[in-house]
Amino acid sequence: MTNAREIRFESPTFSRRIKGMLGVDFYRLFHTPLFYIFLAIAAIIPAMVSAMTVMPTPDGGDSALYSGVWQIIAASKSLYVIESIADYANMNMVFIFGGIMVSIFIGHDYKSGYVKQLFTTHAKKQDYMIAKTLACAFAMACMCITYLIGGTVGGLLAGYETDVNVGSLIIAILGKIIMSLGWASLYTFLNVIFRKYFGISITLSFFFGTGILIIGAAAVVESLSLPASFLNMFLYGASVNANLSSNIGALMICIVVSVAWAVFYNALGTKILSKSDVY
Repeated sequence: MTNAREIRFESPTFSRRIKGMLGVDFYRLFHTPLFYIFLAIAAIIPAMVSAMTVMPTPDGGDSALYSGVWQIIAASKSLYVIESIADYANMNMVFIFGGIMVSIFIGHDYKSGYVKQLFTTHAKKQDYMIAKTLACAFAMACMCITYLIGGTVGGLLAGYETDVNVGSLIIAILGKIIMSLGWASLYTFLNVIFRKYFGISITLSFFFGTGILIIGAAAVVESLSLPASFLNMFLYGASVNANLSSNIGALMICIVVSVAWAVFYNALGTKILSKSDVY
């Protein structure tokens, strides 16, 4: 009498599925020039902005857009309406060209046929959204770090002052990095929705990254003398809380808003993908 062996095929757990997909995404990320090109862009732009904003004056002196090294990293206070270009030209710029990088990265999935192959063997749309969001958030966080390096070096070479509240500076940097999760989820959502229209997806990523909608809404709110605190619930609104006057409360705003929008965009993107043609 022979004993028949029962063979069971168990579906991979959620953690194993995500780990496998992240492994593929990180391999592609680290083995494509795109990632390193955008890391370099994130470092070069703040260095150039710092250096090019020091201009000679007629009396033989210098006129600078910034007064301190760290203003290229974050604004001096929470500003929903821009008062000068110096208030806008800070680490928030990563969320602009970071959106372009995400668009190209995800767009390549569809152009190369990777998505068709993936969903033939791996039908979980939610896993795709989560893995892409995490991989792109990591890439944008790395861009924040290279931005910090480039901006600091540029500011020091330009001779700016280094005085700063160290605690607020650290909170501002951490806040910007944490916001990468929320921004990456938005860009992932936009790019899977407009996957067949690369031009639209990259334009929308750039548009939302600039924060024009929130800046415009803030201008209206300010003109009506209304409180602008409700703008904190949006990605750009929360991002401005990460500044050189930040406290732990500002960091909590960045964490809560970034995670909340990541959950929202991933859930909405998963629902739409599950009801449409993903190719």
